[in-house]
Amino acid sequence: HALHARLLRHRLAAAASSSLSPLRFVAAAMSSSSAAPGGGRKPNRLAAEHSPYLLQHAHNPVDWYPWGDEAFEKARKLDIPIFLSIGYSTCHWCHVMEVESFENEEVAKILNDWFVSIKVDREERPDVDKVYMTYVSALYGGGGWPLTVFLSPNLKPLMGGTYFPPDDKYGRPGFKTILRKVKEAWDTKRDALEKSGNVVIEQLRDALSAKANFQDVPNDVAVLYVDQCVEKLASSYDPKFGGFGSAPKFPRPVEDCIMLYKFRKHMEARQESEAQNIMKMVTHTLQCMARGGVHDHVGGGFHRYSVDECWHVPHFEKMLYDQGQIANVYLDTYVITGDEYYSSVARDILDYLRRDMIGEDGEIFSAEDADSAEYEGAPRKKEGSFYVWTSQEIEDTLGENAELFKNHYYVKSSGNCDLSGMSDPHNEFSGKNVLIERKPGSLMASKYGKSVDEYYGILGECRQKLFDVRSKRPRPHLDDKVIVSWNGLAISAFARASQILKSGPPGTKFYFPVAGCDPVEYLQVAEKAANFIKEKLYDASSKRLHHSYRNGPAKAPGFLDDYAFLINALLDLYEYGGKIEWLLWAVELQVIQASETHLLNASMLYFTPLA
Repeated sequence: HALHARLLRHRLAAAASSSLSPLRFVAAAMSSSSAAPGGGRKPNRLAAEHSPYLLQHAHNPVDWYPWGDEAFEKARKLDIPIFLSIGYSTCHWCHVMEVESFENEEVAKILNDWFVSIKVDREERPDVDKVYMTYVSALYGGGGWPLTVFLSPNLKPLMGGTYFPPDDKYGRPGFKTILRKVKEAWDTKRDALEKSGNVVIEQLRDALSAKANFQDVPNDVAVLYVDQCVEKLASSYDPKFGGFGSAPKFPRPVEDCIMLYKFRKHMEARQESEAQNIMKMVTHTLQCMARGGVHDHVGGGFHRYSVDECWHVPHFEKMLYDQGQIANVYLDTYVITGDEYYSSVARDILDYLRRDMIGEDGEIFSAEDADSAEYEGAPRKKEGSFYVWTSQEIEDTLGENAELFKNHYYVKSSGNCDLSGMSDPHNEFSGKNVLIERKPGSLMASKYGKSVDEYYGILGECRQKLFDVRSKRPRPHLDDKVIVSWNGLAISAFARASQILKSGPPGTKFYFPVAGCDPVEYLQVAEKAANFIKEKLYDASSKRLHHSYRNGPAKAPGFLDDYAFLINALLDLYEYGGKIEWLLWAVELQVIQASETHLLNASMLYFTPLA
């Protein structure tokens, strides 16, 4: 298969939030097939699973097992190592490794002959992912997905990495070579291999135990840590394009939340100059994000990250946990500034979720993929196909308003992914455009001799037309798994929006993809999602949560983040909706969380994954 350096760039970018290990290699670019699964192959064990990610691998020639006793017992009986592969259904590089290696008959034969192969959905089993990601990150300086780990039959890690290309390239070993080396080491140096893994595990367990046993941090120490964090963020601030750090740029709402917290502290201390400096960083960052291609201007919501420094060309997957947190930051900024710009972006995100990410019973789905087919029946999927435009497509769709729209969103016949050397260095998007706003709408309205309202009205009508055209394209894969923690983040945003957005001035105009609904409708969304979790993912007799749901609750129990984010969501539902039932349930869950944190977080503390 042909090499595509764009995939390498995305893999490097994916490591920005957890820098990749030295075992990352140049990627051979090939996205998932949109043809019939498996080419008629007999399905493997994963066909009986509910996870969308595991089902994607159900027709691989690899003799996959789900995580569980059957696989462990086979490894012990045959006394052979386990090959563990962890990813998720909207992971671009997981798709690449599947096509290159797991659909390859030669690779499958090696795996089937020498290893017990286990496939894990990290979103379904975050406990398992946490254990082995911690190992790989500690050993090699970073991690990412797909996560590749070799284990002894007693589940102790032997070695690991992330993405491996199938063949040796540029003097570095490919996946087939790695498999042969692990097999050789297991046969000839097993004791040293297992001892090395045990040493790392013991060191990690000691470190994590020390952290877990640490008591409450004194207030003065907590303040010091916050100040140090703010100082570090401020030193990495990008005054030109906003954000903290360089490319690739992830929307990391927690950073903005910390800065807003410090802003409030400065204001309480009447340190207005310092406060305004911080607010300028936050507002400039949020404006650049919303104007950039990392924001889906046509359909709403945000993509996972930008591969360049100017928030332009994104990695196109959309994750629920991003939407909930980003919406809350825009709501917070609206509360502080009173600027309708931020409330409009919050509505944009929430309306995207309402339109595309909510099931019939109110459950909120997990993610949308980056890859999709360019046309029905295309043999391969490509990243961004659903979202990018040619200049001709826009002209054909928008007619007389095409020129205005193209100027506003920097659309060019040659393609517009040219704002940075990192945006598209190998012309993967030649002739294609990722919409980005480079000039203020008020300035552009004046250029066309129109009022701002009239100008924005035209843009909204254009986006609606493009949305209708785009809706006829093959859609990216939807991961319709329901995760409690991620739903909690979204429920909080919907609940808060239901009251915060009521403060907007009467007669406010909204433009597609913003629906402009009565904010009370957001509360209804939040309550329906919370009711789904209570009915489907909560055991009233034991008062405990399940972690996720798809065609029934998953085997994994609720984890610490499930309890924490759901409790926070229930408190927001009570605060902004007023129903006492949400407060009572939050108290119930808090009792469980407080009394059993050592169980909920067992994998991190004891480094023993739950079977």
